[in-house]
Amino acid sequence: MQATTLDYLYRTDISHLILVQFNFCYLSHCFEVYSFSSYLLIYLLIKTFVYSLLTRGRPYPLGVMVAAGLFCSVNGFLQGHYLLHCAQFDDEWSAECIISCLLLFYIGMAINIHSDYILHNLRKPGEVVYKIPKGGLFEHVSGANYIGEIVEWFGYAVATWSLPALSFAVFSLCFIGPRAYHHHRFYQEKFKDYPKLRKALIPFFF
Repeated sequence: MQATTLDYLYRTDISHLILVQFNFCYLSHCFEVYSFSSYLLIYLLIKTFVYSLLTRGRPYPLGVMVAAGLFCSVNGFLQGHYLLHCAQFDDEWSAECIISCLLLFYIGMAINIHSDYILHNLRKPGEVVYKIPKGGLFEHVSGANYIGEIVEWFGYAVATWSLPALSFAVFSLCFIGPRAYHHHRFYQEKFKDYPKLRKALIPFFF
C-alpha cells in the first residue's frame, strides 16, 4: 500500500478509535456530546477511508508518521475527555451552537471534499506534470482544500466552546495556512498564466 495512504490510515484511525472508546464508556451522556463527537468521527472516517485511499503515494519519513500518530492520539484524547468530563451545555446555548456547528462544519467539509476531488482528478494516473486546479473554491484561492479544513475546525470550536477544540483550530490555521501560502507562491512561479486575482487562502483578501 502507498506510504501516504498508510500514514493517513494510521494516524486518523488512532483518533477514531479513541473517540469511539469514549462513546462506548459513557453511553448515558448528553445529546450534545454525542452530536459533537459524531462530527469528529464523520471527519475522521472520511479522512481514513476516502481521502487516504484517493491520495497518490510517495515516500514518507517514518519519524514524521510516528509523530503525527502521537499528535492525533493526544488530540483525540483531549477532545473526548473535554466533552465527557468538562463540557457543560445549557439548552438554549446548545441549540444555537449545534446549528452554527452544523452550518460551518458541513460547509467546510463540503469545500474540503470537493477540493480534494478536484486535486485527485487533476492528473491522469502516471502523470507527473503540475497543473492549475480549476473549479469550486479554487477559482478564488490556491488552498481551497486547506480553507475548507480550517472552516471545519473553527466551526467545531465555536460550537463546543472548548479550549482543546479552539487550540486545534488555531493549530490547523498555523500549520496549513503557511502551506497554502507556499503552494500559492509555487503556482505563481511555475505558471506564468496563473490567475492574478486568485488569493492564497482567504478569497479576495489573502
